[in-house]
Amino acid sequence: MSIELTIEAGKTERQYWKDLWYYKELFLILTWRDVVVQYKQTVIGILWAVLRPLLTMLAFTFVFGKVAKLPTEGEAPYALMVYAAMLPWQLFATSLANASNSLVANANLISKVYFPRLLVPTATVGVAVVDFLLSMAILAVLMVFLQYLPPMQVFAVVPLALLASILALGPGLLLCSLNVTYRDFRYILPFITQFGLYVSPVGFSSSIVPEQWQTIFMCNPMVGVIDGFRWALLGSVEFPSKALMVSLVFAVVFICIGLKVFRRTEKTFVDVI
Repeated sequence: MSIELTIEAGKTERQYWKDLWYYKELFLILTWRDVVVQYKQTVIGILWAVLRPLLTMLAFTFVFGKVAKLPTEGEAPYALMVYAAMLPWQLFATSLANASNSLVANANLISKVYFPRLLVPTATVGVAVVDFLLSMAILAVLMVFLQYLPPMQVFAVVPLALLASILALGPGLLLCSLNVTYRDFRYILPFITQFGLYVSPVGFSSSIVPEQWQTIFMCNPMVGVIDGFRWALLGSVEFPSKALMVSLVFAVVFICIGLKVFRRTEKTFVDVI
């Protein structure tokens, strides 16, 4: 299929968004390529997608559930409470890491061929989605083993997963733009994700946070998503409407800032990458 590119004074932005639609097949190709590279002819790729949330769940269950003896939520076993929180966190952290390093990893492609560069960080989220689906399958096995029936609102995980992806993509666009010029940003990202893991309610319940700290606690945009997953998958908490509203506001703000910075610096990518 031939694609006609139009360069028109004063209408660059409009043409750019049209180009995104014209290159939709390239988006699918880039996504499929990243997934194949992750899993083709490898065992550790698939095992890592399964073992990472499982091992984290076991560690958090032992430390917070057995040693610290923190309470679970509702009737859900502590292990399921932790694993339900690991799903959105893993999706968020993997999407953020993949998007942040995507431009540097695809330097050869970016320097040789024209296409909307926004496709590159967006396509990398596909690998995180595949990991997420594998982890969901493991959750189903855990629920059968622990004889825990999910509630009726289980399909709400779809929009919640989309929200987690958008929350990651916004900062991912910002970081990948900065990473092209300042390569040391890649060393900051592991600290950000590791710090975020411990200040998010992954290994513990949001209900144990004192009332006077709840407002500050909910400023973490992943709180609403994680509690939303626990509501959808376990039915162990009430619908976190306030926290989810905060998450939605952060998602919109992050994606707007990320897009603005990305588009402003995109013209310099070929020169500095």
